[in-house]
Amino acid sequence: MIERTFVMLKPGTLQRRIVGDVIRRFERKGLKITALKLLMLNRALAENHYHEHKGRDYYEALIDYSLSGPVIAMVLEGDEAVPMVRKMAGPVTLSDQQAGTIRGDYAACTRLNIIHSSDSVQNAAREIALFFNDTDISSWEDGNTAWY
Repeated sequence: MIERTFVMLKPGTLQRRIVGDVIRRFERKGLKITALKLLMLNRALAENHYHEHKGRDYYEALIDYSLSGPVIAMVLEGDEAVPMVRKMAGPVTLSDQQAGTIRGDYAACTRLNIIHSSDSVQNAAREIALFFNDTDISSWEDGNTAWY
């Protein structure tokens, strides 16, 4: 089933100059980029985005990290995009990360991991709406739909 998911490349991705490497993984997997932008988060947007973590011991550090530099927000589309991207991103906890996943290959610290991805279709829709208007999302055909 074709789904949309939200991905945010956090400040460490840009600071380490690995944006192209990460995006390339999604493209090679066959996911379509339907929206993409570089932006600086403000505190209200960061807190709204991470509202489910409020009250946890790492919440303030997560917000501070998210505000420490630009992020790249994007919408990816593809067959079962939400679980596919979650699997590609890998576990958040450093000790659980596996080589071959984005976090396993690039994250050096649990708290400063480099990617956020939606954990459900419902959260993807909520997160996409936080960062993009309907007119920001470009639906396009690449010829691969004949294979679905």
